[in-house]
Amino acid sequence: MKTETFADAFDALTATRAEAANLKARADMMAAIRDRVKSWNVTEGDAAKRLGITRPRLNDLTRGKLEKFSLDALVNIAASAGFVLHIELADVA
Repeated sequence: MKTETFADAFDALTATRAEAANLKARADMMAAIRDRVKSWNVTEGDAAKRLGITRPRLNDLTRGKLEKFSLDALVNIAASAGFVLHIELADVA
């Protein structure tokens, strides 16, 4: 049996670097948005309104349900949360 080593779980879960990169970007954005929402100390309803989404959608976001959010949707939610987005590209090591 051959043992494979991966840089992180996303690389292990996906077939391509592109898929892994997309999952990583979405996970990072979801975590930042979740932390921002927690810092507001408001009800879920108020936070959802602020983000322009429904309470069930906010619940999916705070529970980390990656499969329910596209990168595009998370960009919009992050902007509503008051983030300025910056994309950084780096060469593969």
